[in-house]
This record gives sequence, structure tokens and C-alpha cells, in this order.
Amino acid sequence: MVTESLRALPSTDELLDRASRLRADADLMDGYARRLLAAASELSACWAAPQWSRPTLEQQAAACGTSAKQLRTAAEALLAHSRA
Repeated sequence: MVTESLRALPSTDELLDRASRLRADADLMDGYARRLLAAASELSACWAAPQWSRPTLEQQAAACGTSAKQLRTAAEALLAHSRA
């Protein structure tokens, strides 16, 4: 039989640190989304750009935006847990 050892729960400071890092990652993802949208915009003015490039970049930007929201939600959950 395999037994699992009990791990110590993270301290409030560790939770706050993790939440801070999640928020920083969310900010990065928002930045990536802005850069992807800017690239898509520039490509729309380029006649030689493949037609699939703009929609693909826009989809990637949307995925980055979704990731940013999820990271912020996780950060908020950790903050709520640290307050409890």
C-alpha cells in the first residue's frame, strides 16, 4: 500500500507571493495579447502576408487574454484563501 505524506500547508506569506506571481504572469499574458494584435494589424496592411496570418494571430491573442483572466482568477482565489 502506498502512503502519501502530508505536506505542510503554505503560509499566508507564501500564498500572497504566489498570488503576486500569478498577477505578474497575467500582466505578461495581456502584454503578449497586445503585441499579437499589433502584429495582426500590421500584417493586414501587408499585401504579401498570408491570409491566414491575421486570424491566427487574433486567435492567439484571444487565448492569451483568456489565460490572463484565468491567472487573475487563480490569484484572487489564493488571496481569498489567505484571508480565511
